[in-house]
Amino acid sequence: MDQSSITPNTSNQQLVINGDNDSATALLHEKQSRRRITLSDVTFREYMTIGILCFVNLINYMDRFTLAGVLDEVKADFKIGDDKAGLLQTVFVIAYMVFAPIFGYLGDRYSRRLIMAFGVALWSITTFAGSYIYTYAGFAVFRGMVGIGEASYSTIAPTIISDLFVDNVRSKMLAFFYFAIPVGSGFGYIVGSVVGGAAGNWRWGLRVTPILGAVAVALILWVMENPERGQAEESRMKPTSYTEDLRSLVKNPSFMLSTLAFTCVAFVTGALAWWGPQFIFLGLTLQPKVNITQERVSLIFGALTMASGIVGVPLGAWLGAALVKRWGRAHAVICGVGLLVSTPAMALAMLFTDIYPVAPFALMFFGEIALNLNWAIVADMSLYVVIPPRRSTAEAFQILISHMFGDAGSPYLVGVISESLKRASSPTESPSLRVQFRSLQYALFVTCFVEVIGGIFFLLTSLYIVKDKQKVDRAITEAEVQSAEPSHSNAPEEDIGGE
Repeated sequence: MDQSSITPNTSNQQLVINGDNDSATALLHEKQSRRRITLSDVTFREYMTIGILCFVNLINYMDRFTLAGVLDEVKADFKIGDDKAGLLQTVFVIAYMVFAPIFGYLGDRYSRRLIMAFGVALWSITTFAGSYIYTYAGFAVFRGMVGIGEASYSTIAPTIISDLFVDNVRSKMLAFFYFAIPVGSGFGYIVGSVVGGAAGNWRWGLRVTPILGAVAVALILWVMENPERGQAEESRMKPTSYTEDLRSLVKNPSFMLSTLAFTCVAFVTGALAWWGPQFIFLGLTLQPKVNITQERVSLIFGALTMASGIVGVPLGAWLGAALVKRWGRAHAVICGVGLLVSTPAMALAMLFTDIYPVAPFALMFFGEIALNLNWAIVADMSLYVVIPPRRSTAEAFQILISHMFGDAGSPYLVGVISESLKRASSPTESPSLRVQFRSLQYALFVTCFVEVIGGIFFLLTSLYIVKDKQKVDRAITEAEVQSAEPSHSNAPEEDIGGE
């Protein structure tokens, strides 16, 4: 890569002088040739680590969406409307996103094993304790504390995968990790509805994941591997200051555009995951020949969410692995096209919910498959355009932005719009089922417009992704050359393009 494309910066991460370009290039080729690029090279301990990370991610998302499966019962118990029901998820996400940068900073500098174990223990304890809170305000506070615990895990876990593997193997392992998101979310709906229904109390659904969380803490502390930062890429780069980290990330076009795109994904998935079961239940109830319960709808919705993840996440990873070798922009394009394909399917599903009993489920399943194409790919992109000692900070930054403008507000925003429409349609009496359905339907149409915007941002990311990845690969190699040749300690500083 031409050094002239690398603009000056004040980064403390020094690179070698232009005269060492040949040495850096030779070393880069040598490192790439000796990298482990097949699954047969992965050790048993590394497989165990991935299994543990996926297990924790699974129960993480189970916990998030257990409430969504029993939302009607929660509303009746606390005597609240759609707006306050949406606020429960918003409180959780706000705490999650506010504490993510803190854990991102710590994750780049201190023991990731201890930080993750602390986080899993915190959200397990607060989930269990919160199930015994009988006031709305108190319950909302505990949901916020759950978000703090989950922020520590979600921020750091992907960086451990990036430090264990590279290239195609990393993509496959990230796909496995993010595969747990839709599957865990589906389990959340199922656990909430089945356990709550069997016990006759929705609160018992919240008491399942804390038991699994205790097992997860033990596995993290005593079984999980904790690699050195940059181990897989043999990086010798050291952390810079937090200010320099943030400045570099903001100047990185691929990272920022993919973050904006993922913010749209978070907005859509947050709103649909929270309101989807209740919306479908209201629509089916309006059909004269359909007799169905909220519990049944949550079971079907959860099963479809799981199935769409089983199909969509591996499909996206497979397409990415197959195309990116021949076309470096493939990852970003797949994500963008996936969102643009998902949009009409989701819109039609919402339109047909009160007309056809099967079509909404089928269309939503197809739309979720297209939406799930991006989960593993966007994580891979965010990691390979950022240098190793900056990746926890990058994950935290992306979590902050995507949740602040995404799912922190979308469940509440949809609830507020729905309540406003209900009051406008029935100002002096309780809204009918049809009014409730139409109000929520119109509110959820907002997600379709946001999906289109996200697809456009992903396509814009494709314009920069190849160049930004090359800069990171080169910076890692040049730092190793410099480390091996102390005589260059006074070499002029150069930037890695907002690495």
